[in-house]
Amino acid sequence: MNKSFNLLLENSIKDNWNLDALTDYKGATLQFKDVARKIEKMHIMFEAVKIKPGDKIALCGRNSAHWGVAFLATITYGAVVVPILHEFKADNIHSIVNHCDARFLFVGDRVWENLDESMMPHLEGIILLTDFSVLVSRSEKLTYARENLNAMFGQRYPKNFRPEHVHYHQDKEEELAVLSYTSGTTSQSKGVMLPYRSLWSNVRFAMDSIDLRAGHKLVSMLPLAHCFGLAFEFLFEFCVGCHVYFLTRVPSPKIIFQAFAEISPNLVITVPLVVEKIIKKEVMPKLESLGAKFMLSLPYISDKVYAAIRKKVVDAFGGNFISIVIGGAALNKEVEKFLQRINLAYTVGYGMTECGPLIAYVPYERFKEGTCGKIISRMEIKIDSPNPAYEAGEILLKGDNVFLGYYKNKEATKAAFTDDGWMRTGDLGTMDFEGNITIRGRSKNMILSANGQNIYPEEIEAQLNDLPYVAESIVVQRDGKLVALVYPDFDLANMEGISDAAINTKMEQNRIELNTHIPSYCQVAKIIVYHEEFEKTPKKSIKRYLYQ
Repeated sequence: MNKSFNLLLENSIKDNWNLDALTDYKGATLQFKDVARKIEKMHIMFEAVKIKPGDKIALCGRNSAHWGVAFLATITYGAVVVPILHEFKADNIHSIVNHCDARFLFVGDRVWENLDESMMPHLEGIILLTDFSVLVSRSEKLTYARENLNAMFGQRYPKNFRPEHVHYHQDKEEELAVLSYTSGTTSQSKGVMLPYRSLWSNVRFAMDSIDLRAGHKLVSMLPLAHCFGLAFEFLFEFCVGCHVYFLTRVPSPKIIFQAFAEISPNLVITVPLVVEKIIKKEVMPKLESLGAKFMLSLPYISDKVYAAIRKKVVDAFGGNFISIVIGGAALNKEVEKFLQRINLAYTVGYGMTECGPLIAYVPYERFKEGTCGKIISRMEIKIDSPNPAYEAGEILLKGDNVFLGYYKNKEATKAAFTDDGWMRTGDLGTMDFEGNITIRGRSKNMILSANGQNIYPEEIEAQLNDLPYVAESIVVQRDGKLVALVYPDFDLANMEGISDAAINTKMEQNRIELNTHIPSYCQVAKIIVYHEEFEKTPKKSIKRYLYQ
């Protein structure tokens, strides 16, 4: 089997030429032929400034049809696309653009308002995603190419641009395709290097496992700069000829349900937070009334009540989906039991950026409550435990989805693999005799937020420890919110005549200051002051597990 990812894209464009491809919700629609034409124009610009395969092109903005076009144009050219989460602070974006050696930056209008091009001196051009106009050009060739793009396109294709003109970079399996930064700072340099084989393997698995076909519809609400949204709300659908609607704004529950009602998607890809909000806010309160409780106590009637509830939940997601696929974080146990009780067609997968992202999945018909599926095609799993069915051990992986390593970070890359080549996930799990995987915890310190964002507490702590009167700190998750535990520098405070009560005020000021420097999804909700130093290991690192 040919494992070329670009060939999947090329064939889909040719096969679905006249079908709708990408729509900005409440905005314009691009058909596959429109996407192909825009890709071709981007390639003419890349050629004009001598972009080479392997050069880096960064991409930062809200989900949109043009975000999709910029991604596809980069990857089909053979350049490396660097998707950056639009929620990152400006200095984080500057830092990533510089660290990855990007030659170009595609940027959304809202992100651009806060950026400073002088902080990204090596960029040759900055291009606005809204209309692909050039915001900053440090190259006469780029300026000329953009100003004369339509004429250059017309000269190349004088008798119209047709499907037979679509030919893309012939990718090799081990060639770098995507450089995905898992956090906003590069102090630990987590640029995950995903090769073309990882993209191909993820998309090919979805094509073989999920019954989506050309013309089917999907609502994209997860950030495309994350592998989960990128692979399963965009690339998979594009490769089978689906019509993807991008919400283009903050996906509040109101907007999500409005879009679902209007579009009636054929598949729902989501994170636990969205499902939990519907169940906990819309459904469960109605079941707490005495009348409902009495009805549910009667066997025959309770089945009818649950069937009616199921219909309400199905209708909330547009009423037309084959399945709800949940990933990105653990599903609340109470909510999962409820989904089982109403017999909803849902399944929970497991993945991580380093696998682009998929590791485990089964269709809803074979899904076992509390697990996250089975190891997928072209991947191998090993639980580092003497008794994997009953005793948790680290989940180790090999296979086509696995990344190449961390960009410019040999030390972190070496630590990510065992001596015999297995990738360390940092997750603890068990696997039953049928192959169902259950996540039991994390051996890493990474925190998964309720909506599936990766949060690295050390990075928040490093910034907090630089603020006034903070001696040491730990960031933990409590009731779904981030809380910072702080041991203040009491000696300094006493020398400066600051009372214990005033320390609390200073810490609240620190919290407000800290939150101005970190992305919205990792804001600290509260600081709790500790009056004794945190317990340490012999290596003098804090024993985090004592404070979780």
